[in-house]
Amino acid sequence: MLRRALICLLLAAAPAAAQEAPARVVSMNLCTDQLAMLLAAPGQLVSVSKLARDPMSSAMAEEAKGYPVNHGQAEEVWLLRPDLVVVGSYTAQAAAQMLERLGTRVLRVAPAASLADVPARLRTLGEAMGRQKRAEALIAEFETRLAALRAEMDRRPSAALYYANGYTTGDQTLAGEILLAAGFHNIAGARGGGQLPLEALAMAEPEALITARPYPGASRSEEILMHPVVRQLRAARAATANTGSDWICGTPHVLGAIEDLSRFRQEIE
Repeated sequence: MLRRALICLLLAAAPAAAQEAPARVVSMNLCTDQLAMLLAAPGQLVSVSKLARDPMSSAMAEEAKGYPVNHGQAEEVWLLRPDLVVVGSYTAQAAAQMLERLGTRVLRVAPAASLADVPARLRTLGEAMGRQKRAEALIAEFETRLAALRAEMDRRPSAALYYANGYTTGDQTLAGEILLAAGFHNIAGARGGGQLPLEALAMAEPEALITARPYPGASRSEEILMHPVVRQLRAARAATANTGSDWICGTPHVLGAIEDLSRFRQEIE
C-alpha cells in the first residue's frame, strides 16, 4: 500500500520535474528570434518578429524569410496558439503581460552585455525549448572558436567605437568585448556606454575608427559622423571599419564580427 502511494506521488510530480518541450514557439524580439532559429527543431518555431528579416539589424535575415513574422501584438501572437512565447526583457512588455493573463507561458530573455552571455542565453532558451543537446553543441563550438580568435598579440592598436549622437561603448559591453577579442585597445576604457565628445575623440587620435553603417534616409543623429573633426581624423590617421548586424545580439554570430575585425586589424598594422 505504501509502495503504491509512493508511485502515485512520483507520477504526480513528474510533469513539474520534466516539463514537456513546447511544440509551438513564437519569438517577439530580434535577438531571441536568432537564438530560437539556431535552436529550434523542425516545425517548432512558428513565428519571429518582423525585425528578424531586416538585414541591417538581423544576422539571420535570410533564414528568417522561412518563418511567418509577427508585429509584437498580443492578439496576433495568441491566435498562433503558442506553447511558449519568447520576448526581450525590455521589449513588448504590455503584450507579454497580456499573453500571460491569457495563460500563455512567456520567457523573458535579457540582452547580452558580454561574450560570456552568449552561452548563457543559448542554455536558457535551449532548456525552455527542450533543445538542451542542440544548445550545448552550439556552446561548445562557440567557445572553441572564440578561444582560437583570442590569440595573444604583441601590440593592440587603439580604436574608438563611435556611433550616432557621439555615443561610444567601453570594455564592459558586448561591442567592447568584441573589440578586445579582435585585438584592439578601446580608447573608451573600462566603462559601459555614454557620450564621447568630439574633442576627446580628436585628442585620443585612435588608429581605427569603427562606426555603424548609416540607415537609409536622413538622420540628424548620424550627422556627427560627417563632422569635419571626424573627417579630418579619418583622413589624417584613422582607418575606418563598420559594425554590422552580427554586432547587435549576443548570438554565435558575434564570432563573425570578431573575425572581420581581426582581419581589419591585421591590415592596418
